[in-house]
Amino acid sequence: MIAGPGVIEHMVDTVLQCEGEAHYSYRMLRALKNRFGSTNEIGIFEMHDTGLREVLNPSEVFLAERHYGASGSTVVASIEGSRPILVEVQALVTPTNYGMPQRTTSGVDFRRLALLLAVLDKRAGLNVGQHDVFVNIAGGIKIEEPALDLGIAISIVSSLRDVPVDSSSVAVGEIGLGGEIRTISQIEKRVQEAAKLGFKRIVVPQNNRKALKPTGEIEIIGVDRMEKAVEALLG
Repeated sequence: MIAGPGVIEHMVDTVLQCEGEAHYSYRMLRALKNRFGSTNEIGIFEMHDTGLREVLNPSEVFLAERHYGASGSTVVASIEGSRPILVEVQALVTPTNYGMPQRTTSGVDFRRLALLLAVLDKRAGLNVGQHDVFVNIAGGIKIEEPALDLGIAISIVSSLRDVPVDSSSVAVGEIGLGGEIRTISQIEKRVQEAAKLGFKRIVVPQNNRKALKPTGEIEIIGVDRMEKAVEALLG
């Protein structure tokens, strides 16, 4: 008798998945099942000649090649497992040369991009119907949490207007269909990580801001609407 994949999965204690783009040296090790521990922990490794080496500070690595003063780039405080990671969300918006505008993503859910473009068009009056939109997370990492929404939207607006995002700021927040900025989880970890890497401001959902204690290390700005976030980060 040959056991199926589901049976084999229940026979083992831990199921691990190694994620990463083929053309990048970084790999993320994620636990999909762990009988004796949490599945919320991840490991980030870099491929070397001698094998995989642990990346002790992923945020510094993913932001190391960030180009300051360029439009279409926003730093986002993400949570992978229980670990806060700062990543750079890049967007490029250009007039289309074809009948049907292109929508391309790398590291971001394509359906999430489609939803955000619809919200930007309907709620913010941002007409991207005749533009190609490309969105990428620098470093080859893949992020799926909704808290990335605000960074994606700000990068798209920045590229369309050709106005750089404030390089000393971090953005985080989920965008609802009405254009509202919705509450996210583990906000304290995100703020601490941004402050640790020397950022001066972080834009967060208004409801999260109410629950945070003031800190002298970083300015915390609460926003409840997408247009207010655009004003705070793009002037």
